[in-house]
Amino acid sequence: MKNSKLNEGIIMELERLIAQSCGDERKCRKFTQLHVALLKKYYNAAYVSIDYHRRRIKMDVLMDDASYSPGKINLNLPVLHINLLFGNLKTFLRACIDRDQKSLGFYAQLLNNFRQKEKTYSLV
Repeated sequence: MKNSKLNEGIIMELERLIAQSCGDERKCRKFTQLHVALLKKYYNAAYVSIDYHRRRIKMDVLMDDASYSPGKINLNLPVLHINLLFGNLKTFLRACIDRDQKSLGFYAQLLNNFRQKEKTYSLV
């Protein structure tokens, strides 16, 4: 019971951060790292670029997980180049949230990193 409340808390906090980050275009640019991290996690992408003005996302999605090794340099990975158009970034990013345990751990770490950045910025 306690674990499910914690999981829901992580999801709610992530959705709140997504809503906050998609308010206006200047805020979107501040949270680009968050958006890219969410898309890389969901699509298993090696490269993500977001054009907020044109509402376009370009990605290189790994086609074969077995060929990827994070410990060594991978020059010849089989990737699929994808060009996505989105209507509403907030809705699109919310749809990219997975609810499995591995993803929840990643989201908790991501939220922790953004909280630390906000504290650093607020002290200056």
